[in-house]
Amino acid sequence: MPRISYSVISKNRIDNFNKTIEVDSDKSISIRAFLIGSISQGVSEVKNILESDDVFSTINCLKKLGIKIKKTRKKNYIIYGKGLGSLSAKKNTKLDCGNSGTLARLLVGILSTTPNINIKITGDKSLKKRNMSKLIDLMSRFGADFKKNKSYLPVNIISSSMPLGIVYKSGVSAQLKSAVILAGLNSYGFTKVEEKGENRSRNHTENLLLKSPGVLKIKKNEIKVFGKTPLEPLKLSVPGDPSSAAFFCAITIFSKKSSLKIKNICLNPRRLGFYKILKKHGAKIKFKNIKKSFNETIGDVHIKSGGKIKPIKANSSYYPSTADEYVILAVCAAMIPGVSIFKGISDLSNKESSRAHEMKKILGQIGIKCKLSKNEMKIFGSKNIKIKNKTIRVSNLLDHRICMATICLSLLTGIKSFVKNFETVDTSSPSFLKIIKLIGGKYEIEKE
Repeated sequence: MPRISYSVISKNRIDNFNKTIEVDSDKSISIRAFLIGSISQGVSEVKNILESDDVFSTINCLKKLGIKIKKTRKKNYIIYGKGLGSLSAKKNTKLDCGNSGTLARLLVGILSTTPNINIKITGDKSLKKRNMSKLIDLMSRFGADFKKNKSYLPVNIISSSMPLGIVYKSGVSAQLKSAVILAGLNSYGFTKVEEKGENRSRNHTENLLLKSPGVLKIKKNEIKVFGKTPLEPLKLSVPGDPSSAAFFCAITIFSKKSSLKIKNICLNPRRLGFYKILKKHGAKIKFKNIKKSFNETIGDVHIKSGGKIKPIKANSSYYPSTADEYVILAVCAAMIPGVSIFKGISDLSNKESSRAHEMKKILGQIGIKCKLSKNEMKIFGSKNIKIKNKTIRVSNLLDHRICMATICLSLLTGIKSFVKNFETVDTSSPSFLKIIKLIGGKYEIEKE
């Protein structure tokens, strides 16, 4: 059933607040749990799954590949794993990944070394604009064949008949790294992933696989994947998504006399760039009630407004741990007097939209100067943004993070915003508007 398109209109500055909230479950872990559970041996039980469009796309693709998935109650699922190399589908079956780049890349990784696969991978209008050439080149090294070898979805994938492990020097993309690891699981020999010291990407895939003895060996900046080693079923509860939480954190920091407690958040060190950057520059952020679960660090985030926040200086080493939060960091930078500089951001052009360019357009609509080159963004922030005769308009971008950041900017400045196709936020944060209302934000919904 097609989604109903709607716009969100915001025109009032948010009042001060003091609230405790829980945000939507982590999308990265939710998608990986279904994918890894499906190729494990036995029944996996996963609680507190994110019930969003991207995760539903994952479930639908796996069901087409012969995996039985049962919902036991809200957010709780059982996955009947069939083991490595077990996914199957008729020739020319079409798998629709929707808006999810994570699903597309990780699923291609699994299928590239799964026997007798000859299918088509596609996605929505936004996903079809995202370059897949690096993924295709990597999977070709495992022996997979992509008809016509083009760089964008849809692609036809024919799996390798004799997959052999490869050596891969990983960059900033966790999706590509995970695709290589997952392809290596059903390859002969071992696959080696080499990571740079300070630029290591998120490691949720490794954390889930480490529960299976003998599958991975991680030593310093090297990951070894031992192919053909059976996977144990998963049993975990998914924590809250730190990327979704970042938007409410930003609203709190730049609202007067406000505080917020966000419970049960994934505090994986490789996901905390947004929080580290703002803490370093003067924001009042604390992590409390910290514990470990399934190799992930989990805890509560406490945020208070106030304090002198300096212009942000973020070098390229922050990119892997901050990739999803640069749009809301741009909103923060607009609120801080002085010049904020973000370096090493070239990969933002291959997200759901060209995010740095889109944020430059949005900030320009409210009179905030932004200079942009391929790999650097400078934002000239102001403490007193003039709101008279200004309106922010975002049309048909189909980028959930841009939509969310625009509403945050409107709530912090009082400038009227009109954001079309807001339904795209359901791909990652279906509770976003509900939580905005809970902390006192006002908005209107207009069906299209």
